Amino acid sequence: MGTNPQSGDLPLLIAQLGKEPDFFVRDMLTWAITRHPVTTSYPLLVRALDNPDGRSQVLHTLSKLAHPDTWSVITAAMLHDEDIEVRTTAWRVAVAAVPDNQVDYLVAELIQELGRGDIDTQRSLSRALASLSFASRNRVAALATHARHVLALMDNPDAHDELSSDFARKLAALGPDGQD
Repeated sequence: MGTNPQSGDLPLLIAQLGKEPDFFVRDMLTWAITRHPVTTSYPLLVRALDNPDGRSQVLHTLSKLAHPDTWSVITAAMLHDEDIEVRTTAWRVAVAAVPDNQVDYLVAELIQELGRGDIDTQRSLSRALASLSFASRNRVAALATHARHVLALMDNPDAHDELSSDFARKLAALGPDGQD
């Protein structure tokens, strides 16, 4: 179905993405779908995102198409999905598809995920934020400074004045909105 793509095969291939338990078969399904014209496969994959079964594999397949409208189908709900596979796949796809004028929005969404999930999930989030490079570095630095301030206040609530001055200096050094 991928070697000799027929448009009639696409609905079956995409439907199977949500049902197939075997990773290697899902990978072959993705490969076969990517051999079809993007103009045909992209809209079908976008519609398949409405089905919770196999959503992470559909997102993965969308990432392989590199369609310019992929960013528009990544929702905040996907970035914060209860299903770890959906969530982490959405992060990877969003980072690859985000337009320059939406990087700050994406960073703000991803930062909400800090501390959530097991070590592998946190590592995926760290990689996603690191992939956004300069924009995420400034936002994460501002968040880390704020978190350190909160932890210091928890340790010593009476040190508020000294910590507030130090905190204000650090934020001022980062610039408006935590950016240089």
